[in-house]
Amino acid sequence: MLESALWAFAAAVCLSVAMITTRQGLRFASPAAGAAIGVPSSTLLFWCLAPFMLDLGGFDLAAVGVFALVGLFFPAAVTLLTYTGNQRMGPTITAAVSCTTPLFALSGAVLFLGEGLTPGNVLGTGAIVLGMLALAGRSGTLKRDWPLWAIGLPFAAAALRALAQVLTKAGLALWSNPYAATLIGYTVSAMVILAALRLRGPREQTDRRATPWFVATGILNGASLFLMYTALAKGKVALVSPIVATYPLITLALSMFILRQERMNKRVALGAMLTVAGVAVLLSF
Repeated sequence: MLESALWAFAAAVCLSVAMITTRQGLRFASPAAGAAIGVPSSTLLFWCLAPFMLDLGGFDLAAVGVFALVGLFFPAAVTLLTYTGNQRMGPTITAAVSCTTPLFALSGAVLFLGEGLTPGNVLGTGAIVLGMLALAGRSGTLKRDWPLWAIGLPFAAAALRALAQVLTKAGLALWSNPYAATLIGYTVSAMVILAALRLRGPREQTDRRATPWFVATGILNGASLFLMYTALAKGKVALVSPIVATYPLITLALSMFILRQERMNKRVALGAMLTVAGVAVLLSF
């Protein structure tokens, strides 16, 4: 359990740093342009490392199908839904709704993977979700000036993200190869994103200053996905998903103590305490 938790925490760290590099890249290019740079870049890196990292022992065609299926919507469709949610409702509400991913993941793990539902799972996941909601709402009051249906965008992204975790766990049960899962999923997602951009018509001009930031973001996100799949190969979804979901707390800490862009307040302190308590509960059961 501890080993899986450590892999999941490492995934959260990579994801948190990726959030910072994304902010820098978005100063010079749109989210769609960033996705078109980041996802293919990480895919290329995974293929370059494949001769050294990919072990075909235990190859299972059904698992390949599962990993490819996940790649059709994660990270491709999830990224699109999240960006659209940000555009429609702003980052605060989108982030708050996205915090429900562990709830979807826990439900899916119980229903489809047969993972047992324990008091520790429920209490730990609940505390982490509440902690993330506290951090997401730290900017102030929420004012609705968007259509009500738009709330479904981040909910759909959260559900698909959780579905990806559950399906990948099932695929890893057939072929326990996190690198293969990452490589196949990212390859399919890169093709989906590039095809979507091609269908949109002429590509927008991108400031060259955005490229290194989005390449870094792509590599960090790819590393996070590989680490998360490694955690899933060694542990349960009910443990891995909530810990990975703590990445906003790590991003906040980096912004506060290194970048000096955030300040401590009661809401931040409450969110941090709930999150840490939630992780402790998960590890104690």
